[in-house]
Amino acid sequence: MSSSPLRRGFAMTGAAVILAALLSACSVPANLFSGDAQRDEAGSVTEESSIDIFKLKVGDCKLVDDQNSEQLSDTNVVPCDEPHDEEVYFEFDLPEGDYPAEDEIVAAAEEKCAAEFATFVGVAAEESALHYFYYWPTSQGWTELDDRLIQCVLYAEDESKLDASMKGAKA
Repeated sequence: MSSSPLRRGFAMTGAAVILAALLSACSVPANLFSGDAQRDEAGSVTEESSIDIFKLKVGDCKLVDDQNSEQLSDTNVVPCDEPHDEEVYFEFDLPEGDYPAEDEIVAAAEEKCAAEFATFVGVAAEESALHYFYYWPTSQGWTELDDRLIQCVLYAEDESKLDASMKGAKA
């Protein structure tokens, strides 16, 4: 296949522009390309951000997302000392294999999220003014992205805003 000198010149110029952009990306904030929030050295969110749902971590405090959606692709996080609705307090992976039935996922999530709730908050969920729910992988994410992660998330029973991390709060 032949190429004209003009087309080749455009290709070389385009390649140079792309290379320059990639090399200069070192000076661009990391969250611009990663879909993550600004974080301090300990990994805590330092400013409100919309992040890729796969960047959500234990200790992240978040605002309520579109509750009409069964699948989330992104979410809004804030520093935990700012008003927020929810906090991720534990996560674990489901075992490899075929995508489990929903009742198996729920049973695993209930068992681990309930146990870890008491560890994180300092009181059992039944004795707390906080409640929990969990995110789990979709069948598509399981097969296409190897997603096995369940994340346990707490919130205030009365749905009021939280203004601090609930770790050790005994609330």
